Amino acid sequence: MKRVVFKSRWVPVLAALPQLFLIFLFFYWPAVSVLNWAFTLEPAFGGAGARLFVGWENFQAVFSDSQYWNSVRVSVTFAVLSTVITMGLALVLALAVDRQLKGSKIFRFFYIWPYALAGPAVGTAFLFILSPERGLMAMVNAAHPDFWNPAKYNSHAMILIVTCFVWKWIGYCFIFMLAGLQSIPRSLTEAAAMDGSGPLRRALDIQIPLLSPTLFLLLILIATESFVGKDTYGIVDRTTYGGPNNATNLMVFNIVSKAFEGLDYSGAAAQSLIVISLIMVFTFIQFRFIERRVHYR
Repeated sequence: MKRVVFKSRWVPVLAALPQLFLIFLFFYWPAVSVLNWAFTLEPAFGGAGARLFVGWENFQAVFSDSQYWNSVRVSVTFAVLSTVITMGLALVLALAVDRQLKGSKIFRFFYIWPYALAGPAVGTAFLFILSPERGLMAMVNAAHPDFWNPAKYNSHAMILIVTCFVWKWIGYCFIFMLAGLQSIPRSLTEAAAMDGSGPLRRALDIQIPLLSPTLFLLLILIATESFVGKDTYGIVDRTTYGGPNNATNLMVFNIVSKAFEGLDYSGAAAQSLIVISLIMVFTFIQFRFIERRVHYR
């Protein structure tokens, strides 16, 4: 095969320069700025002249804030519910489509559509779909007054944002799981079927263990997205706005609110570093303990 060789060393450098500039502008520069702000007292209206180094005081203020600890608890609850439900439903759908049941090709086409929508759009849609004053839930409330009201009840608000997240990300998980299932040799499942194993037994004993690398990857991706994803923030911002009574004030939403509404850039930067540290710890735990159960073939 003929190799392509650049005649000048500057050609590949110039080709990569725009991408390197974007990475520096939107990743490294903000990361360094957050690291700097976390240990200084940033003026609310900008200006480096009034910046004051305060050491660990921003972190001490964060750890002594009861609202912050509430956001941690709410975020963990949301992450666990969202990850488990999203991956569970996506696995059921992928197993059903992989069996090539009647109409599976049509459903496969529609399952992946929600992922194309942005988080704020999903939140806005479900804000109307599950509105207690209009539509289906209004009829339920008419029969059973105050049966559903996310603006009033904490559990209803949590159900609302979890539903939005699951509907948004279930298609993403479905694509990966279906691809993983289709890579499993058909001879294994056919042999198990000939031995008398039913669909559930074949899934538990053959398909899911061989799918474990894909499940492990999705576990890390979905758990991370539920903590700090832009879609997570967009969903909360468009549906509950952290309420009622901070019941859906997730960590990512609390950081943005503190920075751009409370103008506490230093406190928000300190919270950002804490979130990054938590994600690193959770990822280490997943690789250290959960990966042991992964079967690489």
